[in-house]
Amino acid sequence: MISLTVLYPKTADSQFDADYYFDRHLPLVRERLTSLGLTGIDAEQGLAGAAPDSPPMYAAIARLHFGSVEELQNALAVHGPELIGDIPNFTDAQPLMQVSQIN
Repeated sequence: MISLTVLYPKTADSQFDADYYFDRHLPLVRERLTSLGLTGIDAEQGLAGAAPDSPPMYAAIARLHFGSVEELQNALAVHGPELIGDIPNFTDAQPLMQVSQIN
């Protein structure tokens, strides 16, 4: 299984609309990518860092699961521009992305 991990950094100045992200963006991702091989999404909202009372490093982290790298690449080729274009609707942070194999 392949995972695309998307991390949204949290800084003192960054903005992140969690309601929009969880209620609108992730359902859009599911709607667009499921027919192209998306098998599931794990999503987290950052609450705190490891030290007491420290802020989270990331406002949110999502893992999009696909059966193969080819399915992921095809899905992003078809709908990536639309999904990336939606990012400014919920954050001004530049997301970090990594493709991984789940063992």
